[in-house]
Amino acid sequence: MKFLSALVGLCLISFSSQADESEDKFRVEGTVLHYDSVELPDGSDSQVKVGDNDALLRVLRQNNQIETLQLNSEGGDIWAGEEMARIALDFELDTIVLGECSSTCVTIFLAGGNRTMGRGAKIGFHGRNWSPDSIKKYFERNQNKEGWEDAFEFGSWIYRDTQDEVYDELSYMVGRGVEAGFAIETVKLRNSMWYPTRLELQKANVLREQ
Repeated sequence: MKFLSALVGLCLISFSSQADESEDKFRVEGTVLHYDSVELPDGSDSQVKVGDNDALLRVLRQNNQIETLQLNSEGGDIWAGEEMARIALDFELDTIVLGECSSTCVTIFLAGGNRTMGRGAKIGFHGRNWSPDSIKKYFERNQNKEGWEDAFEFGSWIYRDTQDEVYDELSYMVGRGVEAGFAIETVKLRNSMWYPTRLELQKANVLREQ
C-alpha cells in the first residue's frame, strides 16, 4: 500500500511539473496572451508539447478579455499544435508573431482571424520528416498493438498515413484562406527551414487583416 501511494504521488508530481512547465510558456498582458516555447523563464529551451493545449484552454477561460495570441515558437508536437489551433479558432483569436513562428507553430498562427507579423519577425515552413531511429522505435513499440506482420506491412502503413497527414495539412491551410500554390510549396522537402518574405506571405494570404 505504501509503495502504491508513493507511486501515485510520483505520478502526481510529474503531472504537476509538466502542467507548470506548460503554464510557464504563457503570459497575459491586457488583451494579449503571449505564448513563448523558445525560452522558458528558467532559461531552458522547450517546444510545443502535449499539455500546452490544456494550459492554453485554462488561461483563455480564466481571462475572457484576451483577443490576440502572440506566438514565439520553433515548433514541436504536431497533435498539440493542432489542438492549440482548434482552441484559438473556437475563441476567435487574432494571432501575431514578433519573433519566430515555425513548423507546428504555423498551424496555430493560421487559426487567427487577423494574422500579422512584426518587422524583423519570421515564419518558417518545412516538409514532414521522420528519423530512421524514431521509425524503428515506433515500429517496435506498436507492432503488436497495430498487428503489423513485419516491417514491410508497417512501411505500407507509413505510406498511407503520410498521405493522410499531408492531405489534412493542405486542406487546413487552404481552408484558412492560404493560396493553394503556396500551400503546396510548404510541404516540399528542403534541407533547411523555408522562411518566405513578408511580400510572399502577404500574397499567399498567410498574413491577413480582415
